[in-house]
Amino acid sequence: MLTILGRASKYCDGISRRGFLKIGGFSMGAAGGVNLANLMRAEAVAGTAATGANKSIINIFLGGGPPHQDMWEIKTEAPREIRGEFNPIDTAVPGIQIGECFPKLAAIMDRLVVVRSVVGCDGGHDGFQCLTGWDRRSMESVGGRPAIGSVLGKIYGPRDPGIPASVALANKTSHVPWSEPGPAGFLGAAYQPFRPNGNGMEDLTLNGVTLDRLDDRRSLLKGLDQLKRQTDATGMMAGVDSFTEAAFGVLTSNRLAAALDISQEPAEVRARYGDGKPYQFQYDGAPTCNEQILMARRLVEAGVRSVTLSYGRWDSHGKNFDLVRDHGSKLDQGVSALVLDLEERGMLNDVTILVWGEFGRTPRINDGAGRDHWPQVSCALMAGGGMRTGQAIGSTNRLGEYAASRPVHVQEIIGTAYHNLGIDVMNTTLVDPTGRPQFLVDLREPMRELV
Repeated sequence: MLTILGRASKYCDGISRRGFLKIGGFSMGAAGGVNLANLMRAEAVAGTAATGANKSIINIFLGGGPPHQDMWEIKTEAPREIRGEFNPIDTAVPGIQIGECFPKLAAIMDRLVVVRSVVGCDGGHDGFQCLTGWDRRSMESVGGRPAIGSVLGKIYGPRDPGIPASVALANKTSHVPWSEPGPAGFLGAAYQPFRPNGNGMEDLTLNGVTLDRLDDRRSLLKGLDQLKRQTDATGMMAGVDSFTEAAFGVLTSNRLAAALDISQEPAEVRARYGDGKPYQFQYDGAPTCNEQILMARRLVEAGVRSVTLSYGRWDSHGKNFDLVRDHGSKLDQGVSALVLDLEERGMLNDVTILVWGEFGRTPRINDGAGRDHWPQVSCALMAGGGMRTGQAIGSTNRLGEYAASRPVHVQEIIGTAYHNLGIDVMNTTLVDPTGRPQFLVDLREPMRELV
């Protein structure tokens, strides 16, 4: 890994604003190792580097399980021990109401879809299903199922040699599964997303390597390979050179560094998104870092195909309503700003936005004014991607216990995202390590209401 040093001034998640760019696993000539040059080789093997649909996805994971009945479908007719403290408010779409903590999203409901009847949650306290569409145990013996970002890296490759196909912004959390970046699964480690603040990045830090000295090191590496090149009769070394140059290209890409630098945004844009501070109810989860939502927009604008982030800690076994007031109002600001920002830039139809968690929460309020785990039904917010928005899809019964109408499986949402990204989920397969073709999801029809 390589660190490019400069001025140090940090975001809320510890990433330097202009100071440095860390790229994990950057090593030359490490036999069998996973490094940035290997990543470039793997993307080229896919045969689609710098090609493919001009589409992206921003997947905002609400780690811990958001309370469906306190957000998008307030249970006004439920008894007191179930109903909760919130009132519904009207939205820009007549007949659709959502929770009072989301007035900014209510004002742009015509650009949104709320899904009130998500089913198929496996109960895992992590983001795996929201990133892949699958139970974690599926194909575990051969590496597991790949996340959307890794699939996009395999099928399309990067749009630009200096921009990774997939970026994970999730801060490291004490409950580690809430900050999973999205697995490469059976596609292999070369398709893991790039993590600007990833684990293990300190292990190979080259302190003192500045941008001015990077070219000298590149020249040195070329010199060390000279003997190999002279004795190579296959031409492989020439190919290695090109991938090494591509790896250096990512390291020195002003587009990637600029995308991670939200200080380049006008003050009014940053104010629109907010910063999500002060952080409340974080505990072992992620902060409500609205700056990462802005950073996600900058990354897709720069050419990243998939951006994932973990927002807040929604595991509200106690003080559920205080948590929703805090997290909900900040999410309301950040996501509404993202949708309007993408629309103003003419990008909204090309960027799919998913906002959801691993399961819902119990209808009955516990003695600590909290709600517990409830995988029977959950919820999601969707936007962009060219979908038919301005809809509320599905409903739960009077007590919010189960899907009473139009149950929407987790895989339908993932399949719809793939459809929005220009991938035919009915026919597209990836070859697993045993040589067998694997569909991206089992439930391959995208949601008929949205496409």
